[in-house]
Amino acid sequence: MPFVAVLGCGPLAGALAHALAVRDRVPEVRLVDPAEAVARGKALDITQSAPVDAFSTRVTSAGALEAAAGAAVLVVADAADGAEHRGEAGLSLLRRLHAIDAETPILCAGAEGRELIARGVTELRIPPSRILGSAPLALESALRALAGIAMDRTGAEIGLRVVGVPPDSAVVAWEGAGAGGEPLTAQLPAHVLSGLTGRIRGLWPPGPYALGAAGARVAEALVNGARRRFTCFVAMHAGPVRAAVTAMPVELEVGGVRRILEPALTRQERTRLENALER
Repeated sequence: MPFVAVLGCGPLAGALAHALAVRDRVPEVRLVDPAEAVARGKALDITQSAPVDAFSTRVTSAGALEAAAGAAVLVVADAADGAEHRGEAGLSLLRRLHAIDAETPILCAGAEGRELIARGVTELRIPPSRILGSAPLALESALRALAGIAMDRTGAEIGLRVVGVPPDSAVVAWEGAGAGGEPLTAQLPAHVLSGLTGRIRGLWPPGPYALGAAGARVAEALVNGARRRFTCFVAMHAGPVRAAVTAMPVELEVGGVRRILEPALTRQERTRLENALER
């Protein structure tokens, strides 16, 4: 029976596990953290909400990393104190996960996942199709919500892409954005769009609920496949010293990234994206 292993039991891990359970499309979500009592309590809390939210996904917990073996997806979230897995400790966790299972896709759900992906690809030789980050999808969601407020509409109707390296080198593909079948550039004046772009710095990093919701959707797609396209952190190319990791729209399949897509950008937007890739 396939399950999703969530490494951590902090606010992000809990939000992601709950969002994934509520959608009821994976049989089991397993919170794995050395703080086993905290993980057990969080799993129990989510399980007790099942009758209210009407889901049947099992939410379990474990204290040993070996409990993640056999997972359909390995989600790197946050520790019990809310700290993301990063730096040398994060790389050590990736190394152990890679040793446990070299085929399972790894999803970095936190806002700091870009560095971890780059080091995983470059130093651990993890295939770029097998490791990705879902935080850019959370950033897109936040920007869609603000655009919806500007239009006095729901952000769920708005489609847009944010590519590049947030927050300073994020590129919003406004020319390809739309709502209700019409281009967004025809519905909002240029100064409003510019103002929305300027708010990206304040939207980064997204909060645990936005990150958790985004991570749940991407994890689910890695388990079951999806026709929907997501914006994720992916390694565009890997050299001997570094990997260029940036937010790009991708097609996902069971087990990893099927294809990285070229976003529709103006010449100016494309130049900014190319500059971001050189960082």
